[in-house]
Amino acid sequence: MKHKNMKQYEEKNAPKLNHDITLEEIEAACRAHQKENDNRNMAEECRAIAREQKEKMQAQFTKGKGEKRHILLRLGRYLWQFKGWLFLAILLSISSNLLSLAGPMYSGYAVDAMVGKGQVNMERVIYCCEIMIALYLVSAALAYILNLVMLQITKRIVSTMRSNIFDRLMRLPVSFFDTHAAGDIISRITYDVDTINTSLSNDVVSLAASFITVIGSLVMMLLISPPLVLIFVVTVPLTIFFIKKLTGLTRPLFRARSGKLGELNGFIEEMLAGQKSLKAYHQEVNTIGKFQAKNEEAVDAYYRADYMGSMVGPSVNLVNNISLALVTIFGAIRFIFGQMTLGNISSFVLYSRKFSGPINESANIMSELQSALAAAERVFRLLDETEEPADSTDAKVLTDIYGDVELSHVSFGYTKDHTIIHDLSLHAEPGKLIAIVGPTGAGKTTIINLLMRFYDIDSGKITIDGNDITKVTRDSLRRAFAMVLQDTWLFHGTIYENIAYGKPDATLEDVQRVCKAARIHNYIMRLPKQYDTVLTDDGRNISKGQKQLLTIARAMLLDAHMLILDEATSNVDTRTELQIQEAMLELMKDKTCFVIAHRLSTIQNADCILVVKEGEVIEQGTHDELMEKRGFYRSLYDSQFAGKQI
Repeated sequence: MKHKNMKQYEEKNAPKLNHDITLEEIEAACRAHQKENDNRNMAEECRAIAREQKEKMQAQFTKGKGEKRHILLRLGRYLWQFKGWLFLAILLSISSNLLSLAGPMYSGYAVDAMVGKGQVNMERVIYCCEIMIALYLVSAALAYILNLVMLQITKRIVSTMRSNIFDRLMRLPVSFFDTHAAGDIISRITYDVDTINTSLSNDVVSLAASFITVIGSLVMMLLISPPLVLIFVVTVPLTIFFIKKLTGLTRPLFRARSGKLGELNGFIEEMLAGQKSLKAYHQEVNTIGKFQAKNEEAVDAYYRADYMGSMVGPSVNLVNNISLALVTIFGAIRFIFGQMTLGNISSFVLYSRKFSGPINESANIMSELQSALAAAERVFRLLDETEEPADSTDAKVLTDIYGDVELSHVSFGYTKDHTIIHDLSLHAEPGKLIAIVGPTGAGKTTIINLLMRFYDIDSGKITIDGNDITKVTRDSLRRAFAMVLQDTWLFHGTIYENIAYGKPDATLEDVQRVCKAARIHNYIMRLPKQYDTVLTDDGRNISKGQKQLLTIARAMLLDAHMLILDEATSNVDTRTELQIQEAMLELMKDKTCFVIAHRLSTIQNADCILVVKEGEVIEQGTHDELMEKRGFYRSLYDSQFAGKQI
């Protein structure tokens, strides 16, 4: 480095060098030259960093403005769907405010009619007052009709928005619900949409009225006394500055407020769903503490947003009061010099109040609008979630299904950095009962998710009757399967409606037939209303075992060519389990069946048992064949029936 610097110095200062300069002097000059270069490089780096930070801040600012504009445009599109009502609302708003603006003018005429003591033109005063009363009554009636119109608009917008959200939820992939709390989703459909509704029904009308009032008042003040209007040239920009500055600070706070409320709702929903486990583990006190912490976070978020939002109104009100004081002072001066009448001053003051009042009101509304924009952002973010990929254009409908299922070298992971299924290959022949067993986390349920295309594989191929499942419609693929999961699901409705869920045209005799096969018919007949008995939320008024039997009956009713049972008998006793197995074997003839079970006693009659471990099939065969091998399956079996550890 030293020699390089010396060389640079020599080249730069060649004409100045002479043979009398010592080596020490050359080295000192080189060090100075190096320091100069270092300082220059450091300064250049600092300038580059400063430029980069400035560009980032500008990009964030531009992005924020762009997002806000985008949200407003999307809300505008919802309004535009009801443009007939919207135009009526605009017409009513203009008419109401113009009539209201005429009032101060007649007030000024009335004041001018009172020129001195005992010299009051009472007839003119009464006439002006009558006109004012008539104008204000008609204005109030139009404002009332305007509110009714806006309620109709917002009612339709909220209904449309909630329908759009629910439609989008029905088209989202299973992976979305695996990664988002139900409480937060519910919060967006209810609280956030209600916040938007409140803003549209109240704030939009107020802002529109304020705009008309401000413009109209300004025009009237210019007609009365242009010099006095110059006062607002100073105060209005100051007001705009306060509004812009404070609303820029409040929007992130309102966004955080909506997010914290969503988290709180998610926590509450989770705790309510797990009440039995919560009480069984004596976690009431601990849960209350967690709730208080999350509640405190939500309350703090509310406080910070409302605190900052509440600063807007008083700040703007202060500026407006200053402007009113200035109007009074300079108006009195102009009156002294005979440039204005008392009526003019009275009208100007009233118009100035109408001019500054809506600005102050708009400042207060802005904080509510920030809340609505934050809510709309969360709603639109949900509406913008990526839907389940559409079927390919050449996708065909599965028909005449035999049930020949093959997985060839399939690999899959829920995240790209963690593969669960490794190069899995298996073949299920038509009409065969395939059992999938293995330890927890081996990938058994994941195989079912891939068969149903709840998730798409990363590599490999899955075929049904030789058809690649990515080349057939999801609807026909999923209709080809009947499914019973370990986590039972029943909706609020009668037992008949729950069982006929996948086959609405099923007769009562069809439902009774499958219920008899599932060994639940006798229980249903003992109920007061039998098959018309209404199940409460998720069937909470019956036992888990009975819920499982109902879901098994529901699957039996479908005319599906393939059946998936994922721990389907985990909540029934051993005797009932054996009875169900016998009935299901009879009903599942000529159907390809996939059974996932931890109880190995339930799959001993399977045509083929696949032993899965760490995403790979390590053994396969019948129960007797696998027992003879004395491999991993045998160790699983012995651990259940001989009490041995795996």
